[in-house]
Amino acid sequence: MNALDHWGERYECETCDREFFTQESANQHMNALDHWDRRFECETCDRTFHTEQSANQHMDDTNHWQPEFECDTCDRAFYTQQSADQHMNDKNHWKPQFECDTCDRAFHTQTSADQHMSALNHFRQYHCSDCSRSFQDENALKMHLNSSLHRGKNIVCPFCKVAKASTSSLSHHLETGSCPRAKDVNHHTLFHAISQRDPNGLVTNKLLTYTDSNVQNIATSASWNGRSYECYLCHREHGSLGALNQHLNSLVHREKLYHCPNRNCTRDFVGLASLFNHLESESCGFVRFEKVQQKVHSFITGGQKLISFA
Repeated sequence: MNALDHWGERYECETCDREFFTQESANQHMNALDHWDRRFECETCDRTFHTEQSANQHMDDTNHWQPEFECDTCDRAFYTQQSADQHMNDKNHWKPQFECDTCDRAFHTQTSADQHMSALNHFRQYHCSDCSRSFQDENALKMHLNSSLHRGKNIVCPFCKVAKASTSSLSHHLETGSCPRAKDVNHHTLFHAISQRDPNGLVTNKLLTYTDSNVQNIATSASWNGRSYECYLCHREHGSLGALNQHLNSLVHREKLYHCPNRNCTRDFVGLASLFNHLESESCGFVRFEKVQQKVHSFITGGQKLISFA
């Protein structure tokens, strides 16, 4: 029987099968015979160390730290980002950041990339040359070109004279009761005025009943579901009771009062701004953006004149 079996806990060498009565004795043994199992390697040579501190001290003394900052172009590496940057400046080794929209070429400046794409017709199909921006589809490009960035703000509110970028922006301004000179104009009164001048239902839906949109829906603490305030109509959750009430009194759950005048389009809309936004996008091809802008005032302040896009 091994004499150690008469004692309690034993301390083993990390490499050989020797055992000791104390950890101190085991440590002395492993120090003497280099039997430590833990190894901290030098990043450059094949030396190993029992502690990370010893390995770091060795790499400090011999400059054996592995370079961590690589050149963007060649295989050189440096100990500091500053050294790597200086090398790339000297050798013009910075990776080109401006890519061609079509091929795999890249350039150091956007001007160089644009010159390349112009020469080879490599611009994406949906590209704004004035802004050097490309878009995923034709509709996105149209919306960009029709924004205030390119067209300015030329649609003037007939009441307060504030300038808006589009017909849909002006409609939203009025439908939300935001015009300081026309506080009585809102989602409800605007629909009432337009529907009176739209007997043939060009853009307005004929409703058997219509609830006055000025009536507010008010949620109470009973809407709390244990983690949030929940809309009883669509079950959308909100972080506060105020947010829920704002949601309930928005146009989200109102009746769809308008429809697209294109007979081949089945889209319905809650508000006039949504209808105009649809027409401005030209997605159904019924009317051009410019025509929509020309017709906005006749829709809103047309007197007894019937609604028309003619």
